[in-house]
Amino acid sequence: MGFGGSIFLIALGAIFAFAVEADLGWLNLAVVGWVLMLAGVAGLLLTLHFWNSRRRTVVAPARGERVVAEQVVPVQDDRVVEEYREVRRPRRTV
Repeated sequence: MGFGGSIFLIALGAIFAFAVEADLGWLNLAVVGWVLMLAGVAGLLLTLHFWNSRRRTVVAPARGERVVAEQVVPVQDDRVVEEYREVRRPRRTV
């Protein structure tokens, strides 16, 4: 959903919950507003979680190589699982 979509849902829900005084009979707009705000907060938390769990990259300043940061090697049933790691050199722009 992203940050923008989450904040939009929170704002729209707040408008429905606190600012709109319409009576539709079968639809309570205050409840709709609270549901939208909760969905926005859940989307915001999920977005923050996925942004923080991405792999970090480290740039070596001497050569300009892009190196993936070392992570813990997973162990499965008392055997070590090897991880493939790729180092890429940045392309030169003219």
